[in-house]
Amino acid sequence: MDKIRCTWCGNDELYQKYHDEEWGKPVYDDDTIFEFLILESFQAGLSWITILRKRENFKKAFDNFNYKKIAKYSDDKIEELMQNSGIVRNKLKILATITNAQKFMEVQKEFGSFSNYIWAFVDGKPIINQPNTLKEVPATTEISDKLAKDLKKRGFKFMGSTVVYAHMQATGMVNDHVNDCFTK
Repeated sequence: MDKIRCTWCGNDELYQKYHDEEWGKPVYDDDTIFEFLILESFQAGLSWITILRKRENFKKAFDNFNYKKIAKYSDDKIEELMQNSGIVRNKLKILATITNAQKFMEVQKEFGSFSNYIWAFVDGKPIINQPNTLKEVPATTEISDKLAKDLKKRGFKFMGSTVVYAHMQATGMVNDHVNDCFTK
C-alpha cells in the first residue's frame, strides 16, 4: 500500500524523499540551518523542486555551504558562480548569500549559535499545526513576519516572510504536514 503524503510532493521521488526525511523535522545544527537559508533564498520566485534538483550543484558551488568561506568570496568567485549553469545564476542572490553568511556569523557571536537565535522565535520547540488540507497551510504567519523583519534589520537579504516561513517548515520550526500524512 502506498504511503499517504502531503500532496505537494506528488510522485516525484526526490520530492518524496525530501518530504519524508527532511521537511518538518527539527534542525538545530547551524550548518544545516545555513544550508536551508541559502537554498530558500535562491528559491524565491522559483519552485522548490527546481532548487532541490540543483541542491548538489549548490553544495559544490558554495563550498559545501561553508559560511566562513562564503563570507569571504571574491569578485572572481562571484564571476565563477555566475558562469555555473548548475545553480540559479542570479547575481543579486549570489551577493545576498555572501552578505547572509557574514550576518549569520554576527548572529552566532551575539547568541552563541544561529540556532539559539532562530529557535527563540518559537520558544525553542516546533509549532505542530493540524492542517487537513494544503489550503489550510499559510504562506506566512505573525512569527515569520516578525523573524523576517528582525533578519532584515540585521542586514539579511532575500529573507521576506514567505521565504522565512518556508525555512521554518524546512527546518521543522513548524510542522505543516497534513493530518492524514504518514509522517504526522
